Amino acid sequence: MISHTDVAVIGAGAAGLAAGLRLLRSGVRFEVLEAADHVGGRAETDTQTLGTPVDLGCHWLHDARNNPFTPIARSLGFDLWEGRSFRDRRLHLGARYATPPESDAAWQAVDDAFDAVWAAGEAGRDVPARDVIAPAGRWQPLVDHWLTFMASAPPEEMSTRDCALYRDSPDNWAVLDGYGALVQAHARVVPVTLSCPVRRIDRSGPRLRLETDRGTLECGAVVVTASPAVIAGGHLGFFPALPDHLAEAFHALRLGMVEKVALAFDRDVFGVAPRTTLDAFDEAAPGRGVVSAILNPDGSNGALVHVMGPSIAPLLDDGPDAMAAFALEALANVFGAGIKAHAVRARATRWARETFIGGAYSMAQPGKAHLRARLHEGLDGRIFFAGEAVGGSAYSTCHGAHLSGIAAAEAALACAGAIP
Repeated sequence: MISHTDVAVIGAGAAGLAAGLRLLRSGVRFEVLEAADHVGGRAETDTQTLGTPVDLGCHWLHDARNNPFTPIARSLGFDLWEGRSFRDRRLHLGARYATPPESDAAWQAVDDAFDAVWAAGEAGRDVPARDVIAPAGRWQPLVDHWLTFMASAPPEEMSTRDCALYRDSPDNWAVLDGYGALVQAHARVVPVTLSCPVRRIDRSGPRLRLETDRGTLECGAVVVTASPAVIAGGHLGFFPALPDHLAEAFHALRLGMVEKVALAFDRDVFGVAPRTTLDAFDEAAPGRGVVSAILNPDGSNGALVHVMGPSIAPLLDDGPDAMAAFALEALANVFGAGIKAHAVRARATRWARETFIGGAYSMAQPGKAHLRARLHEGLDGRIFFAGEAVGGSAYSTCHGAHLSGIAAAEAALACAGAIP
């Protein structure tokens, strides 16, 4: 790593890579520094566990018709699945599958909850989602599960106003070759220094000084793509310290727990069509929670199981094997204990325990949705923030991070008067 440059980028996830591409085109000197030993951040595709691409982080091209990665994917030959619904959507209640009328009622309860949250937020109310959703009776576990899935926070910790700031559309497409692979392929020409965490930004002098595990890098401007959890947790420090209004904003944007477990089997143990989805919970023991899974993704003999919420914290603390065992047990409750004998590989994410990530995606705490906008202001006219938390109406998404990285790079270039 060199000791001087014009612009530095901290982090090589979707935002940092997008910033790197923009800086590369400008011709200025720049460095991209990544704490991990690989690029991509939460955009990571696993091709080994199931033998087909499985995204461990971002998976969906949200708002696909307006998503900048849609034309990028097509230009690079990535296969997109444009289905508006899953081929087969199943709901299991612990001892049996739900009947069609039960399924209709269950999903209507979920839709009603989302509608109530959005209506409250659009009316300007910034309160916990729990305060505005109607009791859902037997479907309450499913409602709470899907609200948590959407926000990476349980309904008690979701801001209705923050939810309403998010722009959604029916066009949520899958990147069958892997969203993480797409992000990395698009930015393959960006040079990145790996295994180089930045510990502190010294902004006390005329030049910024980035203190890293490989020495100090001086620069005129910096694009910070570290997550709010990294900054709020003190893993990236500032000297002098962040002003109170920015520190408050980073603490207000929590990254919750949404994790994935990929399970491979030596045969088809499910007997369903590829990309069948399953939601399962035990009505007799609702406290066990709900799991969602994609079965036989892309024709593989396997499953991608989603688990989430504060209740999974002990599993994360116990490690990947505990996560895998939990996911396998959840599937065995539906398809029989015999499937366990055919499980051959597993991989579990631990985003919430990754020091330089710290969770899934951002959600403002109730009453603090307005603080998200502060991150767009930057600091000192030479430190600019990017990442999914700074994605505007596309926050929590990969393309929101991508767009924020470009905007932050352009701000850094303008700061140096270097836009060509």
